[in-house]
Amino acid sequence: MNLSCSTLILDLDGTISDPSIGICRSFNHALQAFGFATHADSVISNEIGPPLDASFKKLVPGLDEQLIPALVAAYRQRYAEVGYSENTVYPQIPLALEKLSAAGIQLAVCTSKRVDFAIKILSMFELLDYFKFVNGGDIGIPKGQQLATLLAQQKINTQAIMVGDRNVDIFAAQQNSLRSIGVLWGFGPYEELAAAKADYIVQSVEQLSGCFL
Repeated sequence: MNLSCSTLILDLDGTISDPSIGICRSFNHALQAFGFATHADSVISNEIGPPLDASFKKLVPGLDEQLIPALVAAYRQRYAEVGYSENTVYPQIPLALEKLSAAGIQLAVCTSKRVDFAIKILSMFELLDYFKFVNGGDIGIPKGQQLATLLAQQKINTQAIMVGDRNVDIFAAQQNSLRSIGVLWGFGPYEELAAAKADYIVQSVEQLSGCFL
């Protein structure tokens, strides 16, 4: 396979790095602070990828939506202090980014995570310089809207490709008439990405970079 694109847009969590330890601990910190039951890491890991408000609604059935901003604030307080650093870059990612960048492929990040957290994480792994821009989300802003804004601002065009590990990444691309690549080393299983109708599904980082090199 030899794909071409104007910009290769990568999701962060579950695509560039594994943030599960910090995210799980920060979710449980927030839940405990408001008297809700905590959850096993395996349960919370299923909610990594979508925006925080959607994840809290799944973790607390019948949640009063007026509590969501306070829960998010408690989550972010811990995440900002220590959670962001409880994170591991996938081993093959740095070399893949180096090769793609050297080949002249423009790289960018689009994540549901707040942009300052995303930049802090990429800087921690010494990966920030590979990306032309980092686009972050916030509560109530779905990833499809993020991509639509990037198109409207002409930061990307319709020849961009979205890469991610969850169906929200695939759906966001489809909503904006972009191609998508689902990756299987993150949190979304093959069945989820196939049901979302990703244009391509790859099993490894090497297979991803091989699509373009």
